Amino acid sequence: MDTVIGVDLAKNVFQLHGASMAGHLKFRKKLSRLQFRKFMAGHPSAVVVMEACGSAHYWAREMVKLGHEVKLIAPQYVKPFVKRQKNDAADAEAIVIAAQRPEMRFVEPKSEEQQARAVLFRARKRLVHQRTDLVNALRAVLYEFGHIIPQGIEHLKRIDAILEDPNSDLPELVREECRSLIDQIAYKTERIDAKAEQLKKLATRTVTAQRLQTMPGVGPLTALAIEAFAPDMAAFRRGRDFAAWLGLVPRQHSSGGKERLGRVSKEGQADIRQLLIVGAMSRLNWLGRKSIPSGSWLAQMLARKPRMLVAIALANKMARTIWAMLTRKEDYRNPAQAVTA
Repeated sequence: MDTVIGVDLAKNVFQLHGASMAGHLKFRKKLSRLQFRKFMAGHPSAVVVMEACGSAHYWAREMVKLGHEVKLIAPQYVKPFVKRQKNDAADAEAIVIAAQRPEMRFVEPKSEEQQARAVLFRARKRLVHQRTDLVNALRAVLYEFGHIIPQGIEHLKRIDAILEDPNSDLPELVREECRSLIDQIAYKTERIDAKAEQLKKLATRTVTAQRLQTMPGVGPLTALAIEAFAPDMAAFRRGRDFAAWLGLVPRQHSSGGKERLGRVSKEGQADIRQLLIVGAMSRLNWLGRKSIPSGSWLAQMLARKPRMLVAIALANKMARTIWAMLTRKEDYRNPAQAVTA
C-alpha cells in the first residue's frame, strides 16, 4: 500500500484527498455516494482514513470488504491540521496529514453487532431522559399551584395522593393534565423496563459480559455497555490507559516541572464512565459497605475522603481491573482473598 486516501464523509457528496506515504499529492476528487463506492472498488488497496463521525463505522466495514486498510481519527485530532479556511477539501487534506503523524491515536472500527447493541443501549437511555422530562414537567405544574415535590420518580405516589385528594385545591383542568402526564410516565416506564430486560438477556449470551459481571459493582447494563462502546482491550497498553480513555483521570494543567491536577477530565466514553461511577456508589452505600474489609484501601479512603471522590477513585480502579480481566481472560478475583490464599 503506497497511497493514503483521506475521506471527508457526508450524506451525498464525498471529498477525497489522495497522497503518497511521503505526503505528496496524488489526486483530489469530489464524488457522489455511488461514485465513491465505485471508485474505491476499482482503486488498488490503500490506507483509507476517515473522521470517526456518523456513518464512519459503516464505511469502515465497507472499505475493508473492498480490500482497503481503514483508520478512524477523532475529529478533535484532525482540526489542528486544517489550513486556514474550513471546507471539505481542506478537511480531507487535514485527515491525511493527521494520519501520517507517527504519534497519532486512532479509533477502533466497530462491528455491526457492537453498533446494534449500542443502538439498543442508547434507546433505553433516551427513554429515561424522556421520562425525566415528563416528571419534571409534572413537578413544574404542581409547583405553580403551591405543591413542592422533591426530585425523583419515587415521589409519584405522593403526587397521586395529591390528585386523588377530594379536598385538593387543584382545578379540575390541572388534575386532568397531571393524570395525562402520569399516564405518559407509566408508559415510558414500561418501555424502559422492557429495554432493560432485553439488555439483560443479551448480557447472558456472551462470555465477556458474564465475566465482567463477576466484579462487584458491574451489572448487566455496565457489562453490555463495555461490549458495545469499548474497543478491544489490546488497543490499550495498560489499565491506566483504559481509565484515561474513559475520562476517569484528573485533568492536567502542568508546566515547568510542577504538576497541577484538577477534577476528572470527563473527556472519554461517557456511558461506561457514568455506569462505573454508579456501580462504585452502590458499593459505598450502607449495604455495600458491609462487604468492605476493615483496613483495606477502600475502607481507609472512606475514612478520610468524601464519598463521591472515593467513588470516582473506585471507578478508576474498576476500569483498570476490567482491562486486566479482559486481557488475561480471567474472572474477577477479590484482592483480599488472593492475599489470604
